[in-house]
Amino acid sequence: MALILLLFIGSRALAQQNMFSYNQYADNLTPVNPAYSLLDKANSINVLGRRQLIGLDGAPSSLLLSGSFPLEQMGAAAGFFVVNDKFAVENQTEVNAFFAKSVQLSGGSYLSVSLNAGIRSYVANYSSLDASDPLFSQDVRETKPNIGFGVMFYGDNYYVGLSVPELSFRNLGNASVPQANYLRSHYYFSGGFLAKLNEDVQLKPAALVSYLQGSPVVADISGTIYLKEQLGLGVNYRTNKQVAGIISVNANSFKVGYSYQFNTSSTNLGGFNNATHEVSISYRWGTDLQRKLL
Repeated sequence: MALILLLFIGSRALAQQNMFSYNQYADNLTPVNPAYSLLDKANSINVLGRRQLIGLDGAPSSLLLSGSFPLEQMGAAAGFFVVNDKFAVENQTEVNAFFAKSVQLSGGSYLSVSLNAGIRSYVANYSSLDASDPLFSQDVRETKPNIGFGVMFYGDNYYVGLSVPELSFRNLGNASVPQANYLRSHYYFSGGFLAKLNEDVQLKPAALVSYLQGSPVVADISGTIYLKEQLGLGVNYRTNKQVAGIISVNANSFKVGYSYQFNTSSTNLGGFNNATHEVSISYRWGTDLQRKLL
């Protein structure tokens, strides 16, 4: 019964959730738009974990793994990203490889384009809830190819991009609410700017706007202050009435981040704590290891 209750409670929270829904997007944007990978001249591996409804079995959780490897002689980069979302008896996994190429427009301005391709798998073990109930007697297993693309215009201290990392040509009629959302096309607009306030303080405002057909537009708006390029303190506001505080510690090779997200509305999802914890770890290596803030 707890899992069935969770399905009804969680569907309210996830019904309008996009595939890439996380607070630390401003530092982990490659899975949303692989063209962003060209902003970093170093090799990198990034891991991000996210957990909602702490303390409840089957609560929504996400794991995001990405890697980017520059091909300097070609003015390009190649890499991968893997996404796994779990929610009660539902499990969505996506694996993609990408290639991105940039061209210099003028001065320090560049235009980059990317193409990603992979596979998406969805499994829902509904029979584990109650095999005798006709509503839960049939499990769902679907696998389909995925293709996506991105475009980004950027310079030394800014970027603006559009992307569709998951381009779907059909929906599954028997899908649950979260699954139906995952298997639609998702559209993203992203932008960020790095302003140097003085020798020790820099400010990075950023935004990520997502659109899923049949759901309201959701916008994330964040601001991060970097102290001596080492400590980042930020806040993110999501237009579905969620706020997150973000802290990060940045070195040349390693970056660790943590965010705590909570609802600002009076709805408490049936009395459960809907706070979300998110942890990210990045490792970079290569010849150009200047701290990456943008």
